[in-house]
Amino acid sequence: MPIPDLEPLSAPIELQFDYTRSVGPVIGRFLGALARRRIVGVRGSDGRVHVPPVEFDPDTADPLEDFVEVGRSGQVVTWSWVADPVDGNPLTEPFAFALIRLDGADTAMVHAVKVDGPAQMSTGMRVRAVWAETTTAAIGDIVHFVPETGADAGNGTDPEPLAGAALTAFLDQDPLQILVTPFEMTVQHSASVEESSYLRAIAEGRVVGQRCPETGKVYVPPRGASPTHGVPTNEEVEVSDTGTVTTFCIVNVPFIGQKIKPPYVGAYILLDGADIPLLHLVLGCDPSEVRMGMRVRAVWKPREEWVPSTGNIEHFAPTGEPDAPYEYYAEHL
Repeated sequence: MPIPDLEPLSAPIELQFDYTRSVGPVIGRFLGALARRRIVGVRGSDGRVHVPPVEFDPDTADPLEDFVEVGRSGQVVTWSWVADPVDGNPLTEPFAFALIRLDGADTAMVHAVKVDGPAQMSTGMRVRAVWAETTTAAIGDIVHFVPETGADAGNGTDPEPLAGAALTAFLDQDPLQILVTPFEMTVQHSASVEESSYLRAIAEGRVVGQRCPETGKVYVPPRGASPTHGVPTNEEVEVSDTGTVTTFCIVNVPFIGQKIKPPYVGAYILLDGADIPLLHLVLGCDPSEVRMGMRVRAVWKPREEWVPSTGNIEHFAPTGEPDAPYEYYAEHL
Protein backbone atom coordinates (compact mmCIF):
# COMPACT_ATOMS: atom_id res chain seq x y z
CA MET A 1 0.00 0.00 0.00
CA PRO A 2 1.17 3.61 -0.50
CA ILE A 3 2.85 5.53 2.31
CA PRO A 4 0.27 7.56 4.32
CA ASP A 5 0.36 11.26 3.43
CA LEU A 6 1.00 12.67 6.91
CA GLU A 7 3.24 15.36 8.36
CA PRO A 8 6.77 14.15 9.18
CA LEU A 9 7.50 13.63 12.87
CA SER A 10 9.97 15.85 14.69
CA ALA A 11 11.41 15.56 18.19
CA PRO A 12 14.46 16.71 20.16
CA ILE A 13 17.32 14.26 20.56
CA GLU A 14 19.44 14.83 23.66
CA LEU A 15 23.04 13.61 23.48
CA GLN A 16 24.92 13.27 26.76
CA PHE A 17 28.20 11.60 27.59
CA ASP A 18 31.34 12.14 29.64
CA TYR A 19 34.42 12.83 27.53
CA THR A 20 37.33 11.26 29.40
CA ARG A 21 40.97 11.79 28.48
CA SER A 22 44.42 11.82 29.97
CA VAL A 23 45.89 15.32 30.16
CA GLY A 24 49.62 14.65 30.28
CA PRO A 25 52.26 16.10 32.65
CA VAL A 26 52.04 19.72 31.46
CA ILE A 27 48.31 20.38 31.32
CA GLY A 28 47.90 18.10 34.34
CA ARG A 29 50.13 20.38 36.43
CA PHE A 30 48.36 23.48 35.11
CA LEU A 31 44.93 22.11 36.13
CA GLY A 32 46.26 20.77 39.43
CA ALA A 33 47.56 24.26 40.21
CA LEU A 34 44.18 25.81 39.39
CA ALA A 35 42.58 23.52 41.95
CA ARG A 36 44.85 25.22 44.54
CA ARG A 37 44.16 28.70 43.15
CA ARG A 38 47.44 29.29 41.39
CA ILE A 39 48.10 29.88 37.69
CA VAL A 40 51.21 28.55 35.99
CA GLY A 41 52.66 28.70 32.51
CA VAL A 42 55.72 27.23 30.88
CA ARG A 43 58.78 28.98 29.45
CA GLY A 44 59.84 28.35 25.86
CA SER A 45 63.29 28.37 24.30
CA ASP A 46 62.90 32.05 23.36
CA GLY A 47 62.11 33.01 26.96
CA ARG A 48 58.41 33.61 26.41
CA VAL A 49 56.01 32.27 29.04
CA HIS A 50 52.99 30.47 27.59
CA VAL A 51 49.72 30.51 29.56
CA PRO A 52 47.97 28.12 29.36
CA PRO A 53 51.15 26.05 29.08
CA VAL A 54 52.00 24.18 25.90
CA GLU A 55 53.64 20.76 25.91
CA PHE A 56 56.11 21.45 23.11
CA ASP A 57 58.15 24.47 22.14
CA PRO A 58 56.50 26.31 19.20
CA ASP A 59 59.93 26.99 17.64
CA THR A 60 61.98 23.85 18.35
CA ALA A 61 59.22 21.28 19.07
CA ASP A 62 61.20 20.21 22.16
CA PRO A 63 59.24 19.18 25.29
CA LEU A 64 58.79 22.05 27.75
CA GLU A 65 59.03 21.65 31.53
CA ASP A 66 60.26 25.02 32.88
CA PHE A 67 57.13 26.04 34.77
CA VAL A 68 56.53 29.65 35.87
CA GLU A 69 53.87 30.95 38.21
CA VAL A 70 52.09 34.02 36.83
CA GLY A 71 49.74 36.56 38.33
CA ARG A 72 45.98 36.44 38.77
CA SER A 73 45.61 39.86 37.15
CA GLY A 74 46.30 40.86 33.60
CA GLN A 75 45.47 42.99 30.62
CA VAL A 76 42.70 42.54 28.06
CA VAL A 77 44.29 42.16 24.63
CA THR A 78 41.02 42.01 22.71
CA TRP A 79 37.40 41.15 23.50
CA SER A 80 33.96 40.37 22.11
CA TRP A 81 30.60 41.05 23.76
CA VAL A 82 28.14 38.17 24.27
CA ALA A 83 24.69 39.76 24.49
CA ASP A 84 22.71 36.51 24.52
CA PRO A 85 24.54 33.72 26.39
CA VAL A 86 23.65 30.14 25.45
CA ASP A 87 23.86 26.87 27.33
CA GLY A 88 27.47 26.03 28.06
CA ASN A 89 28.67 29.64 28.31
CA PRO A 90 30.55 30.45 31.54
CA LEU A 91 27.96 33.07 32.57
CA THR A 92 24.18 33.20 32.19
CA GLU A 93 24.00 37.01 31.97
CA PRO A 94 25.60 39.08 29.16
CA PHE A 95 29.40 39.13 29.41
CA ALA A 96 32.58 39.56 27.39
CA PHE A 97 34.84 36.87 26.04
CA ALA A 98 38.36 38.25 26.18
CA LEU A 99 41.95 37.35 25.44
CA ILE A 100 43.74 38.15 28.70
CA ARG A 101 47.54 38.36 29.06
CA LEU A 102 48.25 37.67 32.73
CA ASP A 103 51.08 39.42 34.54
CA GLY A 104 54.26 37.47 33.88
CA ALA A 105 52.86 35.78 30.76
CA ASP A 106 53.67 36.51 27.14
CA THR A 107 50.62 34.86 25.57
CA ALA A 108 46.93 35.47 26.20
CA MET A 109 44.27 33.08 27.45
CA VAL A 110 40.55 33.12 26.66
CA HIS A 111 38.13 33.66 29.52
CA ALA A 112 34.98 35.51 30.51
CA VAL A 113 34.93 39.03 31.91
CA LYS A 114 31.94 40.00 34.03
CA VAL A 115 30.86 43.62 33.67
CA ASP A 116 27.50 45.43 33.55
CA GLY A 117 27.71 46.26 29.87
CA PRO A 118 30.00 46.61 26.85
CA ALA A 119 30.70 50.24 27.73
CA GLN A 120 32.77 48.97 30.66
CA MET A 121 35.00 46.89 28.37
CA SER A 122 38.07 48.21 26.59
CA THR A 123 41.25 46.86 25.09
CA GLY A 124 44.09 47.32 27.56
CA MET A 125 41.90 47.36 30.68
CA ARG A 126 43.16 45.57 33.78
CA VAL A 127 41.19 42.55 35.03
CA ARG A 128 41.52 40.08 37.89
CA ALA A 129 40.51 36.44 38.35
CA VAL A 130 37.59 35.45 40.56
CA TRP A 131 37.97 31.93 41.93
CA ALA A 132 35.24 29.35 42.44
CA GLU A 133 34.32 28.60 46.04
CA THR A 134 34.97 24.92 45.33
CA THR A 135 37.68 24.05 42.82
CA THR A 136 37.73 20.91 40.67
CA ALA A 137 41.02 21.11 38.71
CA ALA A 138 39.33 22.61 35.63
CA ILE A 139 39.50 25.92 33.80
CA GLY A 140 36.18 26.75 35.48
CA ASP A 141 38.06 27.09 38.77
CA ILE A 142 38.44 30.65 37.53
CA VAL A 143 34.75 31.54 37.40
CA HIS A 144 35.40 34.72 35.44
CA PHE A 145 37.47 37.92 35.48
CA VAL A 146 36.35 41.34 36.70
CA PRO A 147 37.85 44.83 36.34
CA GLU A 148 40.81 45.00 38.70
CA THR A 149 39.45 48.11 40.40
CA GLY A 150 36.01 46.57 41.00
CA ALA A 151 34.66 45.91 44.48
CA ASP A 152 34.45 42.15 43.86
CA ALA A 153 37.93 41.78 42.35
CA GLY A 154 39.59 38.59 43.51
CA ASN A 155 39.08 36.29 46.50
CA GLY A 156 41.27 37.47 49.32
CA THR A 157 45.00 38.13 49.50
CA ASP A 158 47.31 36.59 46.93
CA PRO A 159 49.89 34.12 48.28
CA GLU A 160 53.57 34.67 47.68
CA PRO A 161 54.50 33.44 44.18
CA LEU A 162 56.46 30.20 44.00
CA ALA A 163 59.57 29.63 41.93
CA GLY A 164 62.36 27.13 41.43
CA ALA A 165 62.36 24.03 43.63
CA ALA A 166 59.41 25.28 45.68
CA LEU A 167 57.24 25.57 42.55
CA THR A 168 58.37 22.15 41.29
CA ALA A 169 57.48 20.53 44.62
CA PHE A 170 54.11 22.29 44.62
CA LEU A 171 53.24 21.15 41.10
CA ASP A 172 54.33 17.58 41.78
CA GLN A 173 52.06 17.27 44.82
CA ASP A 174 48.80 16.62 43.03
CA PRO A 175 48.92 16.91 39.22
CA LEU A 176 45.71 15.99 37.42
CA GLN A 177 45.99 12.86 35.30
CA ILE A 178 42.48 12.23 33.96
CA LEU A 179 40.00 14.91 32.91
CA VAL A 180 36.29 14.07 32.66
CA THR A 181 34.23 16.65 30.77
CA PRO A 182 30.44 16.20 30.60
CA PHE A 183 29.10 16.80 27.10
CA GLU A 184 25.51 17.75 26.25
CA MET A 185 23.87 18.61 22.94
CA THR A 186 20.24 18.81 21.87
CA VAL A 187 19.38 18.29 18.20
CA GLN A 188 15.90 18.79 16.77
CA HIS A 189 15.55 15.80 14.47
CA SER A 190 12.89 15.73 11.78
CA ALA A 191 12.21 12.26 10.45
CA SER A 192 11.63 11.67 6.75
CA VAL A 193 8.14 10.80 5.49
CA GLU A 194 9.16 7.14 5.34
CA GLU A 195 10.73 7.14 8.82
CA SER A 196 7.65 8.91 10.21
CA SER A 197 5.36 6.25 8.79
CA TYR A 198 7.59 3.55 10.29
CA LEU A 199 7.54 5.24 13.72
CA ARG A 200 3.77 5.75 13.65
CA ALA A 201 3.35 2.05 12.90
CA ILE A 202 5.66 1.15 15.80
CA ALA A 203 3.40 3.26 18.04
CA GLU A 204 0.56 0.93 16.97
CA GLY A 205 2.53 -2.25 17.61
CA ARG A 206 3.28 -2.89 13.93
CA VAL A 207 6.52 -3.05 11.93
CA VAL A 208 6.52 -1.69 8.39
CA GLY A 209 9.11 -1.23 5.68
CA GLN A 210 9.22 -0.01 2.08
CA ARG A 211 9.63 -2.10 -1.05
CA CYS A 212 12.06 -1.32 -3.85
CA PRO A 213 10.06 -1.30 -7.12
CA GLU A 214 13.08 -2.56 -9.08
CA THR A 215 14.23 -5.48 -6.92
CA GLY A 216 11.17 -6.16 -4.78
CA LYS A 217 13.30 -6.07 -1.63
CA VAL A 218 11.69 -4.75 1.55
CA TYR A 219 13.80 -2.44 3.69
CA VAL A 220 13.17 -2.27 7.45
CA PRO A 221 13.65 0.36 8.77
CA PRO A 222 12.68 2.12 5.52
CA ARG A 223 15.28 3.87 3.40
CA GLY A 224 13.11 6.21 1.32
CA ALA A 225 15.08 5.22 -1.77
CA SER A 226 16.56 1.97 -3.01
CA PRO A 227 20.26 1.81 -2.08
CA THR A 228 20.97 -0.18 -5.26
CA HIS A 229 18.82 1.65 -7.84
CA GLY A 230 18.16 5.05 -6.23
CA VAL A 231 14.45 4.95 -7.05
CA PRO A 232 11.84 5.90 -4.41
CA THR A 233 10.57 3.04 -2.26
CA ASN A 234 6.98 4.27 -2.23
CA GLU A 235 5.17 1.03 -1.39
CA GLU A 236 4.68 0.31 2.30
CA VAL A 237 4.79 -3.31 3.47
CA GLU A 238 3.94 -4.64 6.93
CA VAL A 239 6.33 -7.36 8.13
CA SER A 240 6.36 -9.73 11.07
CA ASP A 241 7.88 -8.98 14.47
CA THR A 242 9.40 -12.48 14.37
CA GLY A 243 12.70 -13.12 12.64
CA THR A 244 16.04 -14.86 12.41
CA VAL A 245 19.40 -13.99 13.95
CA THR A 246 21.94 -13.54 11.15
CA THR A 247 25.04 -12.36 13.02
CA PHE A 248 25.58 -11.28 16.61
CA CYS A 249 28.13 -10.29 19.24
CA ILE A 250 28.28 -10.84 22.99
CA VAL A 251 28.98 -7.63 24.91
CA ASN A 252 31.24 -8.40 27.87
CA VAL A 253 32.83 -5.01 28.50
CA PRO A 254 31.04 -2.57 30.86
CA PHE A 255 30.95 1.13 30.01
CA ILE A 256 29.51 4.33 31.48
CA GLY A 257 25.78 4.69 30.85
CA GLN A 258 25.27 0.99 30.13
CA LYS A 259 21.67 0.02 30.91
CA ILE A 260 22.10 -3.76 30.81
CA LYS A 261 24.59 -5.68 32.90
CA PRO A 262 27.05 -7.67 30.73
CA PRO A 263 27.15 -10.16 29.25
CA TYR A 264 24.34 -9.58 26.76
CA VAL A 265 23.83 -9.98 23.02
CA GLY A 266 23.43 -7.44 20.23
CA ALA A 267 22.28 -9.13 17.03
CA TYR A 268 21.21 -8.44 13.48
CA ILE A 269 17.72 -9.85 13.05
CA LEU A 270 16.10 -10.55 9.67
CA LEU A 271 12.38 -10.08 10.24
CA ASP A 272 10.06 -12.35 8.31
CA GLY A 273 9.04 -10.42 5.20
CA ALA A 274 12.08 -8.12 5.25
CA ASP A 275 15.22 -8.25 3.14
CA ILE A 276 17.62 -6.41 5.40
CA PRO A 277 18.33 -7.20 9.07
CA LEU A 278 17.94 -4.67 11.87
CA LEU A 279 20.12 -4.38 14.98
CA HIS A 280 18.56 -5.10 18.36
CA LEU A 281 19.08 -6.90 21.68
CA VAL A 282 18.51 -10.61 22.17
CA LEU A 283 17.63 -11.44 25.77
CA GLY A 284 15.61 -14.11 27.51
CA CYS A 285 18.30 -16.76 27.31
CA ASP A 286 21.94 -17.25 28.24
CA PRO A 287 24.19 -15.34 25.81
CA SER A 288 26.03 -18.59 25.04
CA GLU A 289 22.80 -20.01 23.59
CA VAL A 290 22.41 -17.33 20.92
CA ARG A 291 23.45 -18.54 17.49
CA MET A 292 23.14 -17.78 13.78
CA GLY A 293 19.79 -18.96 12.47
CA MET A 294 18.09 -18.70 15.87
CA ARG A 295 14.43 -17.76 15.65
CA VAL A 296 13.40 -14.81 17.82
CA ARG A 297 10.30 -12.70 18.46
CA ALA A 298 9.90 -9.08 19.57
CA VAL A 299 9.11 -8.46 23.23
CA TRP A 300 7.03 -5.26 23.35
CA LYS A 301 6.66 -2.81 26.19
CA PRO A 302 3.18 -2.59 27.77
CA ARG A 303 0.74 -1.02 25.30
CA GLU A 304 0.15 2.04 27.49
CA GLU A 305 3.86 2.90 27.09
CA TRP A 306 3.89 2.81 23.29
CA VAL A 307 5.18 5.97 21.61
CA PRO A 308 6.61 6.64 18.11
CA SER A 309 9.95 5.02 18.99
CA THR A 310 11.80 1.80 18.20
CA GLY A 311 12.21 1.53 21.97
CA ASN A 312 8.65 0.11 22.03
CA ILE A 313 10.39 -3.20 21.34
CA GLU A 314 12.38 -3.86 24.51
CA HIS A 315 14.30 -6.78 23.01
CA PHE A 316 13.92 -10.01 21.08
CA ALA A 317 13.63 -13.41 22.75
CA PRO A 318 13.89 -17.00 21.43
CA THR A 319 10.67 -18.48 20.03
CA GLY A 320 11.69 -22.09 20.54
CA GLU A 321 11.20 -22.84 16.83
CA PRO A 322 13.79 -24.84 14.91
CA ASP A 323 16.69 -22.77 13.58
CA ALA A 324 16.38 -21.36 10.08
CA PRO A 325 18.66 -23.06 7.54
CA TYR A 326 21.80 -21.19 6.59
CA GLU A 327 20.58 -20.78 2.99
CA TYR A 328 17.65 -18.68 4.29
CA TYR A 329 19.86 -15.87 5.61
CA ALA A 330 23.16 -16.45 3.79
CA GLU A 331 22.70 -13.35 1.60
CA HIS A 332 21.91 -11.15 4.61
CA LEU A 333 25.13 -11.50 6.62
